[in-house]
Amino acid sequence: MANPRGVVVFDVVGTLVGFESWHLAIDKIIGTKLKTHGITAQMFGYTWMTHAELEYTFLCMSERYTPYRNVMKATFYRTLGMAGVANPRDAFTDDERDRCQAGYAALELRPGAKECIEILRAAGFDVWCLTTADLARVQGYFTRGGVDMPAESFVSCDQHGVAKPALAAYEPVFTKCKAIGEAWFAAGHMWDVAAAKKVGFKGAYCSVYEKEDCLEIHGGEMDVMAETLPQMARRIVEVAR
Repeated sequence: MANPRGVVVFDVVGTLVGFESWHLAIDKIIGTKLKTHGITAQMFGYTWMTHAELEYTFLCMSERYTPYRNVMKATFYRTLGMAGVANPRDAFTDDERDRCQAGYAALELRPGAKECIEILRAAGFDVWCLTTADLARVQGYFTRGGVDMPAESFVSCDQHGVAKPALAAYEPVFTKCKAIGEAWFAAGHMWDVAAAKKVGFKGAYCSVYEKEDCLEIHGGEMDVMAETLPQMARRIVEVAR
């Protein structure tokens, strides 16, 4: 885009991309086994993902950066054990783990994600992505969703070895954005938007994923608050005027 008025940087997984297809994949692969332990596919998927994110973040904090995909693979059996499966390696297999993790790489764009990006681009904004995921996987989400997202628009935490929400993960991107124009960070995770805002971004939050914003622990409202992705895009355009 020639001479954009600014940049809107998006978180990808959880924001523009949802988890519904992954939960369906888990249910298809190990759902019957999970149900014998009183565990739903959605609850297992959420617990596995968030436990992997916790380990990933702690590794980064202790200066032992490890790609998220490796952490996710390592935490599969532990998550099952924490969920109440007595002997998870006896009840589940490496093949099932790998197939479930492959389903995570096949996530789909949320309804309204394409429209959201189109609204921002039509208003003169460039759209970038900052993610903890590996770039090939994230680019695949957009390709399958029919959204053109040039390779140069992606920034992965793998490139700098620092994970969000460490402020150092946002700072290099913010510096590049400010050299262009207005710098916005948009996400469906309140912790993500709040951290980006602390380094100088204007913050846009969409409750499409979390539903509850928990503002009481994140320091008050962001510059934009919305329930849907297209609504968030329109409000960014309005505020930017």
